[in-house]
Parts: sequence; structure tokens; C-alpha cells
Amino acid sequence: MSPDSVLVRWLPVSAIAEADWPVLSALLPEDEQARAQRFHFRRDWESYTVAHALLRGTLTRLAAAAGHPVAPPDWRFSIGAHGKPEPILPEGVPPFRVNLSHTRGLAAVAVALDREVGVDVEWLDRTNLTIDLADRFFAPAECAQLVGLAPEAEKDALFAFWTLKEAYIKAVGMGLALPLGAFAYTLDPLSIAFDDRIQDDPDSWYFQRLRPTQGHVLGLALRHEAPERAMLDAAPAGLAALLRLAG
Repeated sequence: MSPDSVLVRWLPVSAIAEADWPVLSALLPEDEQARAQRFHFRRDWESYTVAHALLRGTLTRLAAAAGHPVAPPDWRFSIGAHGKPEPILPEGVPPFRVNLSHTRGLAAVAVALDREVGVDVEWLDRTNLTIDLADRFFAPAECAQLVGLAPEAEKDALFAFWTLKEAYIKAVGMGLALPLGAFAYTLDPLSIAFDDRIQDDPDSWYFQRLRPTQGHVLGLALRHEAPERAMLDAAPAGLAALLRLAG
């Protein structure tokens, strides 16, 4: 990875065979495996397991490429006040910053070098992301962009705003402690603006919208002092390579 790059990988749950699940689970340390087992619904166990296996496997492959082998279960993380994980880096390992997200049927991770990064994925069939929710939580400038849109365009814009907002608040490590109405996106061209509740520079952010599958959308936020230099490396994760790490 270069200092200007951000790596994004995603993995659909539908790509994982039943026999693969114990192998993926083996990439997690025992405490994370136990946490996953406490989920009531199988789909939640699957989402958690694939997201954390993908995160650990991605870090392992990046560290190995830099000449520092670390087994997937051996990564340790500090957790911020609002739940953001950051790897506790072994000596010599590059300064990776990470974020992960999972939703019904998909997990994704983002990795950058010593830069704040956030990623969010959403399942397009979720039913609670509506105009009413936008009116309650989005900035007025965003709500204005939704006026008069055809139904499909309205849905696309709703999910774009939501994933991008989640990506930003995850990147800065604030979670929903940061009011969603305190910042507003413009979708074309893609940019952000802050009100006086947030002291941040809108020109220091790189954003992207992606469609990793037909049924999912992804939003990415990367702090970068020169966003025009940011380089995106986004692709599906290689499941076979991930499974080999458990061997």
C-alpha cells in the first residue's frame, strides 16, 4: 500500500459454503468466536464471523506483503469510546488504520495507512430507511435534494446519504454521538459541508460510493490532505485465499 491508497474488500455471505464456516471461524481468536456464538439468529453469527475474518485476513495479507507475518487470530485491537477498532500494531508493521461493516448478506473492510477511514454497507431491501427517517435525521440541504425525485432515484439517494454519513462518523470515531444533521453531502459532485457544530475541513476528505453487489451499497470516507491524490483499490475479497490463511 502507498500512503495515498485506501483498500476496500467485501465478501458476500452467499459465496460461503457450509463447510467454509468452521474455517472462517478459525481465523478469529477464542473470545471473538465466543462473542459470535451469543447471537440469537444464524444470520447475525454469519455476518459477524465473516466481517471479523475478513478484517483479520486482510491485515494478515497486507502485513505479510510488508515482510511482517502475523497470524489472523493474533491481531489485537483497541476500541475507541464509540466502538471504533484500531489494530495494536506489532513492531515493524506498517501503520494500518481500519474499519469494518456488515449488513444482511455482506461484510466489508477498509484499510489505509495512518489515515482516518470509515466504511458502511447496507442491504437495499431494508425497509426502515425512508423519507420520514431522512426528515428526522438528515441535514436540510440533503432533504432538499430528495424533493421531486422518482422512486428509484429517491431510494438511491437515501442509501447514498446514509452510507456516506455512517462512513464519516465511523472514520472520525464518533458514531451516532455526532448529529447526522450537522453535516450534509452533495451527491453530484460528491462533497461534504459542515455546520458550526463540527470543526472540520470539507476539503480534507475523499469519498466514494460503490455497489459491491446488486443488493448492497457501500459508502467510504478517507481523511486526506489532498483528496485528488487518493487512490482507491476496491474489489471482492478472494475467499479461497482467505480460507488458506486458516491452514
